[in-house]
Amino acid sequence: MINGVSAKIADVQNLNFSYGEKQVLKSISMPVYEKKVTALIGPSGCGKTTLLRCFNRMHDLYKTTYYEGQILLYPKGLNILGRDLEPMEVRMRIGMVFQKPNPFPKSIAENVAYGLRIRGIKKNSFIKDKIEESLKQAGLWDEVKDRLGSSAQMLSGGQQQRLCIARALATEPEILLLDEPTSALDPISTAHIEELIVELKNRVTIMMVTHNLHQAARVSDYTGFMFMGDLVEFGPTNELFTNPLDQRTENYITGRFG
Repeated sequence: MINGVSAKIADVQNLNFSYGEKQVLKSISMPVYEKKVTALIGPSGCGKTTLLRCFNRMHDLYKTTYYEGQILLYPKGLNILGRDLEPMEVRMRIGMVFQKPNPFPKSIAENVAYGLRIRGIKKNSFIKDKIEESLKQAGLWDEVKDRLGSSAQMLSGGQQQRLCIARALATEPEILLLDEPTSALDPISTAHIEELIVELKNRVTIMMVTHNLHQAARVSDYTGFMFMGDLVEFGPTNELFTNPLDQRTENYITGRFG
């Protein structure tokens, strides 16, 4: 926070993205504010998840994708889309949790430790402490502390999603990406995840995609409305929802289209 204004942790600058010849994102520019929740909303197919996945180079897994523009990560202004930057290092610094819980077929403890082991960390006492710390941050420790060696597949859907969040937190990411993190969950589990998001922003910057406008209004500080590959409008969530500047934004949040 500088003079009452949130500090930026990242900047998207003139980002274009294509799958083969199909352009999906068109000249996207937006800030990402540190230790705030930024929600991306808009109709299906508008580019929300595509934008989110640019942040940790998930698209590099496919050969026909093409980036143009920059995503700068502060304080050094590192362009995380730079071809000379190793995608795995980006993914350690920018964690991601997907729409459907995807715990690995390993124990609860080994799921959380996975990223640490990938990084080459071998000190068992450090890994043990980080497992406990990450599970506590994800609000799951008290529910699983007596069965850390049990299969993660035995957890409920909501617990599995919190485990995936703990797994992402273990490597101490600068940004945590959440792609519709509650769409596969029941209302009680959804409420737990929303409460967790609000708590976590004190520790980590969060970007999330959601189709649930009420959820965006409840948990986010900033919101971007996307439509057909364009970022139509971006601003503080309360302002965007109560006084949108673009007619398309108003039409979407009032249910007139999308």
